[in-house]
Amino acid sequence: MHVVSISLGSSRRNHRTETSILGHPITLERIGTDGDQKQARKLYLELDGKVDAFGVGGADLGITMNDHYYPLYSVRKLVEGLKTPAVDGGVVRRVMERHLVQRLEPLLPMPISPKRVLFGTAVARYDMVRSFHDAGYEALYGDMGFGLGISIPLHSLTALHTLGPILLPIMGRLPFEWLYPTGEDQEKITPKFGSWYAWATVIADDFLYIKKHLPDRLDGKIIVTNTTTAADVELLRVRGVRYLCTTTPRLEGRTFGTNVMEAALTAIAGKNRPLTPAELQAMLSEADLTPTVLPLNV
Repeated sequence: MHVVSISLGSSRRNHRTETSILGHPITLERIGTDGDQKQARKLYLELDGKVDAFGVGGADLGITMNDHYYPLYSVRKLVEGLKTPAVDGGVVRRVMERHLVQRLEPLLPMPISPKRVLFGTAVARYDMVRSFHDAGYEALYGDMGFGLGISIPLHSLTALHTLGPILLPIMGRLPFEWLYPTGEDQEKITPKFGSWYAWATVIADDFLYIKKHLPDRLDGKIIVTNTTTAADVELLRVRGVRYLCTTTPRLEGRTFGTNVMEAALTAIAGKNRPLTPAELQAMLSEADLTPTVLPLNV
């Protein structure tokens, strides 16, 4: 089986590996298009029907928050009319991240203290947000800052529940490059919101959002994220991060995005359609994909 993630992200992060999931040999491949949506669409059309499933990388087809789905229409156009199923990892995130903290904490050698977590874009990682909330963490939601450049932190689910239904329908109609770093912009780091990073013990989000405003020092911090390359790991090590925790397993020194994992499970299931949360839950339970904890400075 062959799964391809076509990403709006940088081609420098391209990777291909052969592995086995649930006893099925499978090739996982990522192809970045450096933010070129026309090139991404061209690749989808060229490979349609020739691979077993597509991962939609560097973008989301939509965002689910508080059980309500908000489509991102500019991204959905990329996969219109395909025969091969295309998934963005959102269902895997919903299943894996809702109880992430409860699965993660026993893997660390010491309790996390103080229980403080920073999210750059909480509306896009709602199930992970709920996991930290249910585990008793204080939170700083940086959506106004990371998304809109307005230095107003949010500290409660109530505030997030108020912001989400206002912000997400607007986001759904915007060009995607306004919402998320693509291409070479993924390599840029503009330090900002340093007091927010300093306040938190745990910094959790999509890695590109964490990286976007990364301070020079993150001594003793715990990063909880998904896709990381060997270069990302070294970047965090140099800046003093204590532990890197990823929601998906490391393969050949890097983690693939949840879109790749969802595409792999979609291919293995052989239903030629995206899987339901219940179907993915059953497969993920069988695969036993536990979080990965990588000590960096201990």
